[in-house]
Amino acid sequence: MTEHTATPAPPHGYTPDKDAYLKRMRRIEGQVRGIARMIDEDVYCIDVLTQVAAVTKALQAVSIGLVEDHLGHCVVDAARSSEAEGAAKVKEAADAIGRLVRS
Repeated sequence: MTEHTATPAPPHGYTPDKDAYLKRMRRIEGQVRGIARMIDEDVYCIDVLTQVAAVTKALQAVSIGLVEDHLGHCVVDAARSSEAEGAAKVKEAADAIGRLVRS
């Protein structure tokens, strides 16, 4: 008889995509260093602002992915556990989304 054990769920919704997130963040980090270099080299301000906008958009994309992962994993798991835990995770997610929208 073969014994099957359930594989434990990853601790965070983003865990299966952790390497991709880290790769994106390293790319963003390089972009930010590039912006600092542009400022140090007195590059035209509109060109610097264009790069700042690109970094902002990249960070927003990471944020949206993390929100999706959180909703699909953490919130769903909490809701399955109990109505109260689900409601608490929904509130937590809504607060985080509010902070993202205001930033």
